[in-house]
Amino acid sequence: MRPLSFALAGGISLLALSTIARAEIAPIAERYATAEAYLAGKTAELVTDLDLRARFVAGGAKVLYRHGTKGQGTITLADAATGQTTELTTEAALQPLLTPVMGADAKGPFDVSPEDYDADKRILTLNSGGKKLIYNMAANTVTVAPVETKAADEGVVSPDGLYKVIHKGYDLALVEIATAKETALTGDGNYDQRYGMNYPMFADMVEANTETPPMPVSVQWSPDSKQILTYRLDRNGSYIWHGVQPNPPGSQLPRHFDYVYPTAGAEKVPQFVPVVIDVAAALKGTVAPKVLNVPSDSMLWPGDPNFGWNKDKIIYQWTKRGYGELAQYEIDPVRNVATVKVREAVKPLVTVTSSSIRPVPELDGSLVISERTGWAQLYFVGKADKPEGGKALTRGNWEVTDIVRVDDKAKSLLITGIGREAGVNPYFSSLYSLTLDGAIRNLTPEPLDHDVSVSEDGKTFIDRMSSPTVPTRTLLRSTTDGHIIAELGKADPSALLASGFTPPEPFSTLADDGKTMLYGMIFRPKNFDATRSYPVIEYVYTGPTTHVIAEGYGRNIRNPAEGMAQLGAIVVEIDARGTSQRGQAFRLPAYQNLGEVGLDDHIWVLKAMKAKYSYFDLDRVGVFGHSAGGYDAARFILRRPDFYKVAVANSGNQDERLDKAWWPEVTMGIADDATWEKNSNIPVAKNLKGHLLLTHGDIDDNVPVAATLRLDAALVAANKPHELVIFANRTHNSIGPYYWRKHMDFFTQYLLDETPPAF
Repeated sequence: MRPLSFALAGGISLLALSTIARAEIAPIAERYATAEAYLAGKTAELVTDLDLRARFVAGGAKVLYRHGTKGQGTITLADAATGQTTELTTEAALQPLLTPVMGADAKGPFDVSPEDYDADKRILTLNSGGKKLIYNMAANTVTVAPVETKAADEGVVSPDGLYKVIHKGYDLALVEIATAKETALTGDGNYDQRYGMNYPMFADMVEANTETPPMPVSVQWSPDSKQILTYRLDRNGSYIWHGVQPNPPGSQLPRHFDYVYPTAGAEKVPQFVPVVIDVAAALKGTVAPKVLNVPSDSMLWPGDPNFGWNKDKIIYQWTKRGYGELAQYEIDPVRNVATVKVREAVKPLVTVTSSSIRPVPELDGSLVISERTGWAQLYFVGKADKPEGGKALTRGNWEVTDIVRVDDKAKSLLITGIGREAGVNPYFSSLYSLTLDGAIRNLTPEPLDHDVSVSEDGKTFIDRMSSPTVPTRTLLRSTTDGHIIAELGKADPSALLASGFTPPEPFSTLADDGKTMLYGMIFRPKNFDATRSYPVIEYVYTGPTTHVIAEGYGRNIRNPAEGMAQLGAIVVEIDARGTSQRGQAFRLPAYQNLGEVGLDDHIWVLKAMKAKYSYFDLDRVGVFGHSAGGYDAARFILRRPDFYKVAVANSGNQDERLDKAWWPEVTMGIADDATWEKNSNIPVAKNLKGHLLLTHGDIDDNVPVAATLRLDAALVAANKPHELVIFANRTHNSIGPYYWRKHMDFFTQYLLDETPPAF
C-alpha cells in the first residue's frame, strides 16, 4: 500500500476552515426545510440565468434566447454571424396576456421559454408551464397552440405520398391513401411473431389499461417507395413476466398484465429478424417478406434494431449477444447479399457506451469510435478498408465522446472529447474541429466543462461553459476557430450565495496503487463549521456505463447530494475504478465484477479525506443510490458492514439476473451462473449489521420490483432487521417528496442519531 495522497482542486482551504467561528446547529426541523428546498430544486431559482434558454432558429442564422430574473426576463434575438441583438419582448409585457390563458389555478409571474420565431409573420412561439403558446407580436395577443395528436399506429407514409403502412393485428398492411384500399404485407403474425411492432413495456400497459396498447409502426420506406424495410420480432421462447398493479386508481381489485422483459443471462431472448417487402409484389397478392441474409439481433431492451436505407442499399448494425462483436453490414436487398463493412471485436468485449459505428455515406465510409488502443479514439473506415481497419483520425490517452457534425464539403468534423487537455479535469468536455487528415483544434480552450449545441448550418455553436465552482457563462462562438461572437448571458448566483449556499468542492486523490488518480466531490451544509464532527454520506453510482460526478454548475446545484448535506452531514461522490470515460484499463475492473468494483477505492478515498479533514467522522458513514446506485448502496453495507452503517437503496437491481439484459451484459458479457451469483446481493444479505432501507416502485419496468423483494426475502430469511417501502403506482422514478422524507428520516435517526421532525 502506498502512502495516502490528496490534492485539492479548488474550494475551501484548510486555513479558511480552521478560522470559521463555531456556529450553533440549526434545529432539525429547520435543516429539513432547507434540505427539502434543495431537493425540490428551489435553490436553482435563486440563480439568474443558470440555464439560459437559447436555441438556434432561422436555419442557424439567428439565436433566440431568454435571459433575466424569473418573471422579469427579456426575450432577445441575436444574429449568429455578428452577435447583434434585438429585443423582441419582455416577460413583464407578456404577463397580462398570459394570465387569461394559463388557467384559473395558475399563479404568476409566469416564466417563459422561447421556442421559435417567425420574423416575417412576427410570431413568437413560447412555452410556459408545459403549455405551448403563440404570441402574435403584431396583434399583441397570446393564444394556446392546438395540441398536436398523432396516434402511435396511424401509419408510416411512403416518400411519394401514395401509400402508408399500418398494423393489422400483429401483421402489416399497405393502405392506398387516395382510396383507403388495404393490401396485406404479411400474413403469419401473432403474439410470438410480430411484424414491425415491438413488445410494449409494463408501464405502458398499466397506463393504457390493456396488454395491447397502440404501438408505433416500425418500418422504413426505401427512397424510391418501392421497398419496405422492417423486422419480424420472434419471442424465441423467452420468459413472459406477469406484472401486477395492486392498487389501480378507480378499481377495488388489482390488475395484472403479461409482458416480455428479457433479462440478463437468460438463455433465450427475443430476436429481431430483418425483412424487406417488395411493394409491387405485395400489390399483386404475393405476401412474402424476404428475410435478409444477416444474423438476427437480440432484443435486450424494448427498442428497434439499428438499420436504415442508404440509397438502394440497407445499412444494418448488429451486436453479438454478450457484446463480443459489433458489426455493420451493407445489404443489397434485391440480391439479398450482405457484406461486413465494419467490425469491432475488442477483448474482452466491445463497450457500446464508449464505442460506436456511424455510417457516413457522404464520405463513402463510416466513422468509428473504438477502444482498440485502450482509449475511445475516432477512425474512418472507407470502402477499400478492411472491416477491422481504417485510418486513425485521433490519437492519445483521451476519449472521443460524440460525433456532433460531419461536413462532407469541407471534409471536416466537429467532435466532443474529454481528457485531452493537460491540467484540466479529465471529465470536462470540449468541442473540437477535426479534418480527415487528423488536424485537430480545440474550439473551447477555457479549462471548464463545455455543453455545446451546434447550429443547423454548422457555422456557429452555443457554448454553456461552467464547472462545479464556476457559474455558467453562455456564449455564441464560431466553429471556424472558436472565437467568441457574443456573450448571451452569465449566471448570477448572488442570491444563492447570500442564502448561505456552500459550493461543492472538487477533489482528486491517488488510489492505493500510487499512480491512478481518482476524482470526487464534497458537499457541505450551510453554516458549515470545521470544528465540528460530521457524519459522512456517500451518493453512489459505481458505473460502469457512466460516472457519477456532475461536471457543470447547474447540475451540482440541483444535485441530491447538496440537499442531503443540509441535514448536517458531509456528502461525497467518488468516481472509482470501474467507471467510464477514463479509458479501458480504468473501466475493466468492472468486467464480470460489478459486485466488488471500486468498493475498496471508495473506502480508501474516504480515509484519505479523513487524513486531511478531521471533521469527517468515519465511525458514522452512510450511503445511498438509485437504480444501479441502489444496488451499490445495498452492496456496500452488505460487503463492508463494519464501515458502512446506514444505507438507502432505491429501485436497485439487487440481482442482475432480474434486470434488463442489456445493462448487466454490457459489462458482464456472457457469464456463468457462479459469476452471476457472486455479483448478486441476495447471497450476502446475511452480512447485514447496520440499518438498510429498501424502496421501490411497484410498477417499475426498468428494474422490476421483484429484485428488491428478492433481497427483502433474503434479509427476512437471515433474520436481519431492515425496512421496506413499496411505492404504489410508481415506475422506476419513484423519487418524490414522500420518498425524500422517508430517506431523510432514515439517515437522521440512524446516522445523525437525532429524532426526525413530525410529518
